[in-house]
Amino acid sequence: MAQPEKFDALVIGAGQAGVPLSRALAASGRRTAIVEREHVAGTCINEGCTPTKTMIASARAAYSARRAGLYGVLTGAVSVDMRKVRQRKRDIVLSWRESSERRILDTEGLELIRGEARFTGPLTIEVRLPGGSVRCLSAKTIVINAGTRPRVPDLAGLAEVPYLTSTSIMELDRVPEHLLILGGGYVAAEFAQMFRRFGSAVSIVERGGQLLGQEDPDVAQALADIFAQDGIEVLLESRARSVAAGKDGGLRLRLSTPAGERTLEGSHLLLAVGRTPNTDSLQPEAGGVRLDARGFIVANDRLETTAAGVYAAGDLKGGPAFTHIAYDDFRVLRTNLLGEGGASIDGRLVPYTVFTDPELGRVGLTEKQARELGRSVKVAQLPMDYVARALEIEETRGFMKAVVDLPSDQILGAAVLAIHGGELMALIQVAMMGRVTASTLREGIFTHPTFAESLNNLFASWRE
Repeated sequence: MAQPEKFDALVIGAGQAGVPLSRALAASGRRTAIVEREHVAGTCINEGCTPTKTMIASARAAYSARRAGLYGVLTGAVSVDMRKVRQRKRDIVLSWRESSERRILDTEGLELIRGEARFTGPLTIEVRLPGGSVRCLSAKTIVINAGTRPRVPDLAGLAEVPYLTSTSIMELDRVPEHLLILGGGYVAAEFAQMFRRFGSAVSIVERGGQLLGQEDPDVAQALADIFAQDGIEVLLESRARSVAAGKDGGLRLRLSTPAGERTLEGSHLLLAVGRTPNTDSLQPEAGGVRLDARGFIVANDRLETTAAGVYAAGDLKGGPAFTHIAYDDFRVLRTNLLGEGGASIDGRLVPYTVFTDPELGRVGLTEKQARELGRSVKVAQLPMDYVARALEIEETRGFMKAVVDLPSDQILGAAVLAIHGGELMALIQVAMMGRVTASTLREGIFTHPTFAESLNNLFASWRE
């Protein structure tokens, strides 16, 4: 084997942690390379946040057009041109991807290497380039930011029928007649409502007892009720047994449900049953990097792996799979590798938003988690049809909920299922960060009429 080219730092994967970290390493005077096998900017820009939220905006426009009569605005029939929806999505993705790539190429001391990396030994990798040649590289510091991909379940007949993932479904050029979705998590929820608004019939098949299994039951039930209003079929405690080709190019999905065996006829099948870490081709074990039973990289609260000098960031280390968490991983590594050190991911708040309509903004402990921890809590809850601004704009579905520590009056967590739920949640998150009490928010002066003033009433509406 040829002697490896020596770098000061190598970053594997040009995602939301890898790109800013590689630039920071290079700016510090370290000779740095970032290796990317597919698209610069990672899942978020190419296959996740950016394209899905762009398409959700199109779906929201169709929904608003159909509801225009509620506001006294008369419209004609509403139809959706999926080719235009897709092109708008592609244009925005390409613009953001190219911007990210330009930042890499314009950074002195940073080399972008396109190819697939794998470990060949401690602090040593080889990169198979698109033409088939191989470069051997080594560095004192290696950061793995290789991400995840949609998981394909072991389902009888799946190899014989066409199916969609969260990536491929966004490339459809027509609206599915009947979309079947395996899984009832965050990805499934967003695509279910999106395509229902585009005009598809939609059926969700979830093996658990509720949608969004990590949420409190009342939150999950409220979203299920909203989906029922929207005409989305939700089958809970139901397991897919097999899939086969159906009539007219469609497919037949056989299920076990609480009511017995059932077969769904659909035109398209979306797999939304989780994600798989991109560690199989990386061969991290050859570099001394240990994996857990699911193939995720084992890392401590400083993002150090089991191999000295090798760090992990983003989705492939397990835990919360959110862009903002990957970016915070970058901040932790920047502090520890280039700054004063001592940064940790331990105890950080993990906010997130499910971009259904209404949105579900979440931060901190759920009610269930708080009670399981033995915390003495009270719960504030306010339906959105008690919020003046929501009534004025005819967006009253959902509710706000906050979990508060009884002894200290500190907010432990919140779930906001509401129009602009993510933004409302962020207000509560800021209060949590600043240790502002629930009583202080109850007495705060907020502009009328805004959604923010609903915090007054939320923290005056208690149940224990």
